[in-house]
Amino acid sequence: MMRGALAVGLLLLGAMAHAASAPPAPAGSSSSDTQPYPRVRVVTSMGSFEIELYPDRAPFTVGSFLRYVREGQYTNTLFHRVIANFVIQGGGHDASTYRLKPIRGYIPNESGNGLQNKRGWVGLARASAPHTGNCQFYVNLVDNPELDPVPTRWGYAVFGRVVEGMDVVDRIGVTPTGTMGPFSTDSPLKPIVIEQIVEVPSGATAPSGPAVAAPTSTTPAVLSPQ
Repeated sequence: MMRGALAVGLLLLGAMAHAASAPPAPAGSSSSDTQPYPRVRVVTSMGSFEIELYPDRAPFTVGSFLRYVREGQYTNTLFHRVIANFVIQGGGHDASTYRLKPIRGYIPNESGNGLQNKRGWVGLARASAPHTGNCQFYVNLVDNPELDPVPTRWGYAVFGRVVEGMDVVDRIGVTPTGTMGPFSTDSPLKPIVIEQIVEVPSGATAPSGPAVAAPTSTTPAVLSPQ
């Protein structure tokens, strides 16, 4: 997966422009909140980082992601695609066999939720059709407005953001890549393993809440869950 000429590798979920206007700011973004946003810790062979999730913006995506977390779907999987200055993608391939793990089904495209593909924000990988996201996710290494929706096409769904450990994500983002196993390009030459993803106990920190901005976009890059 790449920008421009490399735009054939990774397909991320998005939404149509009629749904792209920013919704009202979520209730509960202050220290007085009684229900903080859920968080998960991604434990990798290169360190850990935490993701805050926004079920008020992407309820189907967050619900599915958390169910996969609770079922142990992400244990011993790979960050199998890394493109510097773009994204890292993983969560679907078994780290021992490189095979795709079984999935439960596909998730409705929720990219028209006002959240953008900015540095540190997390989205759902999919195939070329808009409603084909499942368990794979990606983290934006830089602002990627080309992954947001426009009037003529679907964009790519954002459902969380990295709130701790972005330095780990950045280190993963510059790891040497090439052909490895079944992956013809953009795969870390030394496997980067997602050892586990676990829920962070609620109430540890007050939620900051998602930033809200109307998505803008240019030509889409392609992110595939293969």
